[in-house]
Amino acid sequence: MDMEAGLPELSINGKIATLALRRPDQANRLGPDDLAAIQAHIQAVNENEQVQVLRLQSAGKYFCSGYDIGKLGGERRVDFETVVNLLEHARPLTVAVIHGGVYGGGTDLALACDFRLGAHGVDMFMPAARLGLHFYRSGMERYVSRLGLNAAKRLFLAAERIDAAEMQRIGFLTHLAAADALPGLADELTATLTAMAPLAVIGMKKHLNRIARHELNADELSRDIARAANSEDLKEGRAAWLEKRPPRFQGR
Repeated sequence: MDMEAGLPELSINGKIATLALRRPDQANRLGPDDLAAIQAHIQAVNENEQVQVLRLQSAGKYFCSGYDIGKLGGERRVDFETVVNLLEHARPLTVAVIHGGVYGGGTDLALACDFRLGAHGVDMFMPAARLGLHFYRSGMERYVSRLGLNAAKRLFLAAERIDAAEMQRIGFLTHLAAADALPGLADELTATLTAMAPLAVIGMKKHLNRIARHELNADELSRDIARAANSEDLKEGRAAWLEKRPPRFQGR
């Protein structure tokens, strides 16, 4: 846990890790120290093989408003693109719980997650062109591969602000719920994900992301398929299916 107030905080409870942004009075914007903390937290989660789901959440009116514009051009230990890429490539399944507005680089931070749950009333906005800022390569690739070229152009070039219904329609939100139902939806999805066989679900997450980027490593995919096929978890899954009971996967 971080002792300094305001820095992103990581908590781990069994298979579930929660990364909380903690600057609600500043629209949860991220500065150099926040990025360094997020990087360290993702690395810690990657090293903890017990963790199967990483949830990204925050509090206040805004989910995240991206990088602190006032600190552009300053000295950084890690840049924004590196941190977002680390989140996309994180070992566990990732879930962004979006309760409020998401803007700028915050949209890419959420887009890097495997699932993006939103509440009615949220909106998104990418003001890069209005600021004279050219967005980085991997962020534009995420927009195009996950939302499509037309949606990416609307958001990047025309800087359109879109509401929750449109965010779901273009694929930014994978789930949409009433604000008071969002925590329950997040818990339900988290429980579903943690009940899956770790070798299979974490392996498929990795390769699906690579397929989306046209970066599939066929040899590594074959190894992961073979590992799951020879696993104790597959035997347990078959037994549980035949016995009509929940499986007890061990990740081996």
